[in-house]
Amino acid sequence: MKLATAGKFAAMGILAMAMAGCSSWDNMSHRQKSTVTGAGLGGVAGAVVTGGGVLGTVGGAAIGGVIGDQVGKNR
Repeated sequence: MKLATAGKFAAMGILAMAMAGCSSWDNMSHRQKSTVTGAGLGGVAGAVVTGGGVLGTVGGAAIGGVIGDQVGKNR
């Protein structure tokens, strides 16, 4: 399997995990919702920037989650 294909599967996996986290969306605080949203968007952005690279996808999700957490705490 090519590395680019593995990166696409990683991006889809992260997106699936983020969406699974949304199954209990109604019971989540605003900060938790911001974290999940940030991680999902960061993972997709990291995958796009690195051309589907696994490290870029995971790194983008991690950074997006931290940013979303910090933005959500101010509300």
